[in-house]
Amino acid sequence: MKIIILAGGLGTRLGHYTDVIPKPMIEIGGKPLLLHIMNIYSRFGHNEFYLALGYKSEVIKNFFKNYKEINSNLFTGTEKEKIAFHESKIMDWKINLIDTGINTMTGGRVKRMKEFLGNETFMLTYGDGLSNINIESLIKFHRDHGKMITVSAVRPPARFGELELDGNKVKSFKEKPQLQRGWISGGFFVVEPQFLDFIDDDSTLLEREPLEKATKDGELMAYKHEGFWQCMDTKRDLELLQKLWNAGAPWNVSQ
Repeated sequence: MKIIILAGGLGTRLGHYTDVIPKPMIEIGGKPLLLHIMNIYSRFGHNEFYLALGYKSEVIKNFFKNYKEINSNLFTGTEKEKIAFHESKIMDWKINLIDTGINTMTGGRVKRMKEFLGNETFMLTYGDGLSNINIESLIKFHRDHGKMITVSAVRPPARFGELELDGNKVKSFKEKPQLQRGWISGGFFVVEPQFLDFIDDDSTLLEREPLEKATKDGELMAYKHEGFWQCMDTKRDLELLQKLWNAGAPWNVSQ
């Protein structure tokens, strides 16, 4: 199953960290947050990624272009001899780097992926959230309920898109409400291709009209994840994730 990762935002709340690199490239434990996210999926055998790029896209492109050289032992002889790569740590991943515009909103970035998705169910997440979510359980839940879209519902340390649930059915989706009732959107979506018709253009926020319409139509369901989830939205979040990495990286153990 193909995975879209939204990796094009400005990340303004991280201050100087995103002056020279995009937020998904900030390192946790010596490697970019983006790789940690991709590993969440890869542990379950899902290795076909479509990265929706925007702000400083060249940084992500150059990273993957040079990834083999960076993650291999190099042995060189005379200047006429070729460089040989040994013990490469390259994953068996298919990585597609797609420019989706610097000013494009989250919904618009997803819409721009339509030509690559075909008529297939796909997964979608943000480029700033880590979790020990069980991807196979998430997919099974989605297939069992038969609706258009599944969002992971998590219990967060902060306010984001709040979900009001009736069992597993989403009754209300509100972005950053003033009052938190216990569940929020944690990203990690499973989506049917028809959902793309709910997105108008580059100016559309995924978290507004598209998900609100899916909710109104009874097509948005919530997979409740009680385990670890943490986004990296601020410097404080970054420091917390680094501490968690040093303590064992709870997102590396699926629940």
